[in-house]
Amino acid sequence: MVEHALSERRERVFIILAGIFLCSMTLLNVIGITRFIQLGPLALAVGVLPYPLTFLCTDIICELYGKSRANFLVSVGLGLNFFILTVLYIGNTVPSVPAESMPPWQILQLAAPVALPNGEIVSGSIGFYQLIYATTSGAVFASMLAYITAQYCDVQLFHFWKRITRGKHLWIRNNFSTLLSQMVDSIMVVTVTFGAAFLRDEITFHAIAILVISNYLFKASIALLDTGPLYLAIHYLKNYLKLDPSEDLSIRTDKN
Repeated sequence: MVEHALSERRERVFIILAGIFLCSMTLLNVIGITRFIQLGPLALAVGVLPYPLTFLCTDIICELYGKSRANFLVSVGLGLNFFILTVLYIGNTVPSVPAESMPPWQILQLAAPVALPNGEIVSGSIGFYQLIYATTSGAVFASMLAYITAQYCDVQLFHFWKRITRGKHLWIRNNFSTLLSQMVDSIMVVTVTFGAAFLRDEITFHAIAILVISNYLFKASIALLDTGPLYLAIHYLKNYLKLDPSEDLSIRTDKN
């Protein structure tokens, strides 16, 4: 195959994986804790549903493109987190148009006073964006802290297990890196998001523990279930990208 066409193919696959990674991460921040769902015995924030895909994407990128590419993608995701938080902040601080000029669906009439996640008590009516900002901005900040810790941890652990196993046993580095990093993520994102509410006695330790356990069990289950698809994806993509079974693109770049 012509080198230019092969290089374009490899970059196209990386862009697709990066797109899935960034889209899943953005969904976590945008829909975040706007709704909690009951998935069997698990109580989950709806934004958690696509998030395990981010760890699958980084594992595939680690295996195919090497550590530096995976860290680069995680850094881009961190920058995107800052961008989301900045846009949310600007949207909340810029003055609104007069209430009489606002469409009716942008104003919510409250039947009773409501305590927002930031501790503010509102009654009567509230702007739809104000409510979204109050319920997502703190979660975005929490997810930023959890994200940067867990994703870099995942990349480092993946390559640690790869060195230990000398490039063999993909299931070990996939599962052990993801299971440990997702435990860090689950604990951090829930405790930071609801820590202030807990200190104000608005949420119990039992409720926080249920959220942490539910988040982790869901992510861990997806991590274990994606082992088969990961093997298939790596097998297919290594053939598609013209890589030897024990080789990744960082090794090939060093050789060149």
